Amino acid sequence: MDAHCDLGDRKCKPCEGGMAALDEAASQEYLGSLSGWELSGMAIEKTWRFRNHHETMAFVNAVAWISHREDHHPELTVGYADCRVRYLTHAIGGLSENDFICAAMVERLFTL
Repeated sequence: MDAHCDLGDRKCKPCEGGMAALDEAASQEYLGSLSGWELSGMAIEKTWRFRNHHETMAFVNAVAWISHREDHHPELTVGYADCRVRYLTHAIGGLSENDFICAAMVERLFTL
């Protein structure tokens, strides 16, 4: 990983399988640049808490826009005032750089 290039500035690359998932060392290195994200099996995830359902759904829609733009889609678990975002590259059965790129883009929703 190029430490001088913020993950959120990168673009996802098409991933159709045939490539290896990131190993744990590489995953931990990428994870170090994300606040509050955790490894969960072969995925990364984070849960956000909101004041109400309206804020939760605004967040879900923003994540959906990122997913659409990058063509890389997380699993979302949505509650009244919380949302868990879970990234995993299903085509390779593990984590890819795309998962960390999209996680960084989601993080940026709170820094704009």
